[in-house]
Amino acid sequence: MAFVLIFLPLFMAAVAAVVPSDRLRPWLLPVTGTLHLGLTFLVLARPGQVATTTWLVLDPLGKIVLLVVSLLFFFCSIHAVGYLKNSHTRSNRVFCVCFSAFLGVMTLVTWSHHLGIMWVAIEATTLVSAPLVYFEHTPRSIEATWKYLVICSVGIALALLGSFFLAYASLHAGINPTLVFEELLQQAPHLSKPWLHAAFVLMLVGYGTKMGLAPMHTWLPEAHSEAPAPVSAMFSGALLVCAFLAILRVYHLCLAAGDAAFVTPILIFMGLFSMAVAGVFMVGQKDFKRMLAYSSIEHMGILALGIGIGGVALFGTLLHVVAHGVTKGLLFLSAGNIYHAYGSKNTDEVSGALRRLPLSGTLFLAGFIAIIGSPPFGPFISEFSILNAGFATGHYVASGLFLLLLLVIFIGMGATVLKVVQNREPASGAAPQPVFREGLLTVAPPIVLLGLVLLLGLHIPAPLSNLLHNAVDFLEVQP
Repeated sequence: MAFVLIFLPLFMAAVAAVVPSDRLRPWLLPVTGTLHLGLTFLVLARPGQVATTTWLVLDPLGKIVLLVVSLLFFFCSIHAVGYLKNSHTRSNRVFCVCFSAFLGVMTLVTWSHHLGIMWVAIEATTLVSAPLVYFEHTPRSIEATWKYLVICSVGIALALLGSFFLAYASLHAGINPTLVFEELLQQAPHLSKPWLHAAFVLMLVGYGTKMGLAPMHTWLPEAHSEAPAPVSAMFSGALLVCAFLAILRVYHLCLAAGDAAFVTPILIFMGLFSMAVAGVFMVGQKDFKRMLAYSSIEHMGILALGIGIGGVALFGTLLHVVAHGVTKGLLFLSAGNIYHAYGSKNTDEVSGALRRLPLSGTLFLAGFIAIIGSPPFGPFISEFSILNAGFATGHYVASGLFLLLLLVIFIGMGATVLKVVQNREPASGAAPQPVFREGLLTVAPPIVLLGLVLLLGLHIPAPLSNLLHNAVDFLEVQP
């Protein structure tokens, strides 16, 4: 089943490459998303019937990330059909090929239980998604693409060096070196501590670059804001948590080695620092897609803070992976509709969205209310769980700063969002105003995503709750 889930999107990418019609080709994306999501549900529902190999194992952590990746791609693929219809002046062949392949390599990340294979898969996500950032063919998009390639390549090189250090931690301790995750877990208590610590720092910096943790985040605001809306949604909700999964692997090894005291202060600092950087750049932000990009940096910081606190915060952290992914999909897809209607991302030229685009404007406003952690939406439950765990475990300073930074971010985001959805529409001629009408393909996905965000806040479905508890148990910490 692993090979089917991984190679299905790659096969569909090959099909998209040979389909001659720009009108028919985008429909391959929702077909791919539907098949992949159906197979994902089958794998999650019948784990005992899934054959695995030593290097490809879908463990409880991988299941959560696979669910988020597949679910978000399904909705983004539907929206992409509408998006590409409104971008009819440009061939969509490269977009369809790369977008399908993007799903395949992210799926490989979730199944990888060999740190070398995982590294290759994460590097592949950069290579197949870079053309998607450049799809609009603007000067800013080419700049964003090069920043994405260069910065993430440097980060992934550091992660590779960290993987070598991890193997040498075994060799230095007189153990046969390996990069197979299960074998590393068994060896963890005997690994050389200095080499393990060095490996953790390098892999945190390396994969943290791809995850968007500050100060390695500099590619993210550019790429997220310049990429097409479905791509931005996948970047924020799926790609970043694939990198987080890689960090979880080395974090898990450090816990098994009894080095929690070494890794937790680093993760707490990185989490709070990322939130602080995001808050600073959100205040006065006029580009609403760039604002959402900084929001992604904030929430990656929340994930780092959650695993840094550890213990009962792990359940809330893993729930936040799901809640943030769904909510950010809602925000980026609705923001993409607003951008198409106004031809601009600047709040000086975009206002009155509730009047011009009643559905998309309402969805964008609802997504903002959800992402800032307001009840009754999913992010409120996950963030409150992390905050409550922080106070319960004696992390009073970190928890207090967490609250303060959430307030700063609320003020910064709120000012930008209200400018977009309220006020009067800009005067005629103030900005290019392409003909854009809200259609079923562009509004249905964010509407359903809003329903899912609300569901996560009102009631966590039992199957998802079981997945989350199993993942916490897998990390050997009880919720």
